[in-house]
Amino acid sequence: MSTTALPPVAPEVLAEAVEHLTARLRKKLDAAVAECGDRAGAGPDGAVAVRFGEDTLVTLRPGPSGTVTDPGQVVCTCLLAPRCLHRAAVLGAAPLADAAPVPEAEEAEEPAEAGPPSPAPEATGPAVDAESPAAPVASGAGAPGHTVTSRPAAPAPAGVPAPAPLTPAQAAAASALWGAAAEALAAGVGAGGTVVQAELLRAAHSARLAGLARAEAAALRVVRGLRTAREQARGQRLADLTSAFRDLLAGVAALSSGVAGPGAAATTRRAYGQGGSLRVFGLCREPVLSATGYGGVTTHLLTPDGDFHTLSDVRPGGIARTRGAGTASVALGGAVLDHAGLARGGLLIAGATVSPDGRLGSGRGVRATPVRGAAWSEEPVAALFARPVREAVASALDAAERPGEAGPALLGCDVEVLGAAEDHLVARLLGGGPVVRLRVAHPHPELPHTANLRRIGEHPGLVLRVLGLLDPDRAATLRPLAVGPVPDAPDSLRLPEEWRGRADLGYDRLQGDHFPRSGSGAPVLVPTVPDPLADAPLWRVRRLLETGVAGGRRAVAEAARGADRASLTVPLRRAGLPGAAELVEALTAEADRRPRDSFGRLEDTSSDAYARAWLASAHHLHAAERSLVTASWT
Repeated sequence: MSTTALPPVAPEVLAEAVEHLTARLRKKLDAAVAECGDRAGAGPDGAVAVRFGEDTLVTLRPGPSGTVTDPGQVVCTCLLAPRCLHRAAVLGAAPLADAAPVPEAEEAEEPAEAGPPSPAPEATGPAVDAESPAAPVASGAGAPGHTVTSRPAAPAPAGVPAPAPLTPAQAAAASALWGAAAEALAAGVGAGGTVVQAELLRAAHSARLAGLARAEAAALRVVRGLRTAREQARGQRLADLTSAFRDLLAGVAALSSGVAGPGAAATTRRAYGQGGSLRVFGLCREPVLSATGYGGVTTHLLTPDGDFHTLSDVRPGGIARTRGAGTASVALGGAVLDHAGLARGGLLIAGATVSPDGRLGSGRGVRATPVRGAAWSEEPVAALFARPVREAVASALDAAERPGEAGPALLGCDVEVLGAAEDHLVARLLGGGPVVRLRVAHPHPELPHTANLRRIGEHPGLVLRVLGLLDPDRAATLRPLAVGPVPDAPDSLRLPEEWRGRADLGYDRLQGDHFPRSGSGAPVLVPTVPDPLADAPLWRVRRLLETGVAGGRRAVAEAARGADRASLTVPLRRAGLPGAAELVEALTAEADRRPRDSFGRLEDTSSDAYARAWLASAHHLHAAERSLVTASWT
């Protein structure tokens, strides 16, 4: 096994190399890619060499950034180079680099952060009723080359700029990206090899050159998801790839139909605008640990006006970096403060730079002075816990739909712990609220999240002030990041004075003397939390969509033949979901539609109609699930 890693490769370099291959070589490409990882070795002057046999050597010479950004940086010694299989295979085996930043005039500096970029999927539209037979894209609205047949979009509110029409170059790029994404969806993970990925990358690069960088970012997420699924990497989830396909297709469809928001064609680079003078109060720390080896911490902050901000320190290093970053110094304007102190204190920032999603930048002109923080019982933090839960849930779900345009909206509430059930805690919102689940935010065994929640579950009747992230994919589920005592409550936490009334569950460890001594210790009957999402037969739709992502168009057709089709649609209609049933029928019918001429040749090889049917069903499922999640909090 080789210990030398291949350097990241720009997507357009891989796409160009695959484009130059002959049809015969393309058939051999996936097998050649699978062999490259064990052949990489260190070359002279920082180069990476991959040997094929005795006479063929592929050499990669990445630039100063460590990324291969030019075709000339990859050289093969065989006679067919540069249009050879060896060169394309090595590029296909290398990890994909992030898109180069789009130059912008007089843009504020970004923070010194080496973490992976945050996903920024396109918004997929507002929620619709589960019984609605047509979501905004259900009839194929927005697919390139097709007439919009759904209801017209509402006029933009006063003061909100209407989306600018696409230029001819943008329209052509969006149409090409739709076609490539549709073919990748029809192929599925099994047939979505390097050739299919390269076609998608080429269309994504064309979209970026046309100014559709956000669409390119969505396409890169799909390609990375296809690679992870084909490699059967640890931690890969088919649901994540399904969501990536939905976001890509919905975003391109919205662009082509003209119903996308004003930021749909914006750059994916975090543009830090000048925020002037800014005062922020610390809320809590959240550990950051990615599957790609990055680790760090994100400190959540709040302004006096109630706006959320974050300050992150994420770098390569894995779990060791995550644990150490909790007490690392804050790299912002020379502030003499660590993240532990910031989470319980505050900052007065001069010359602040703020991205659209609330991230604070650390440019040269930024100056930060530590100031007194705000207790959870003081304004403006106390307003988070006094806010009606339904209003807070709606705000959190809205922020989840716009990850690149809005910061993470934390949800605060006061709860009474009812006990532990399986892998979560059951609690009831104080004031007559619903019963909710409290799940571990970060289950890594070296982080104290799991141990802290387990200890809290040992004290039924304990009342807590909880601050956490809403789980948008589960009914009535909150993932706590920090807890604190409820003011004037006798059966609440007793935290050390230096913790300032809060415990970060990812870094602080709760001990026995932090809990009240009251309680009989008798077994407590933990009530069952209603789960409308699990009770609804929407899981059948989700399984069909994921089957299509894994096995492609043919797998969807096979899953709905004979008696299996009735098993899909009948339960949906019995549950009062006729719209979902109609969309499933349309999807399976289109998947099985392969008209042939008298010689047995396919008359229509396009996957456009299939992609539109899949997107309609996926969009409706997403909206229906979000509606059920919102209802579970009432």
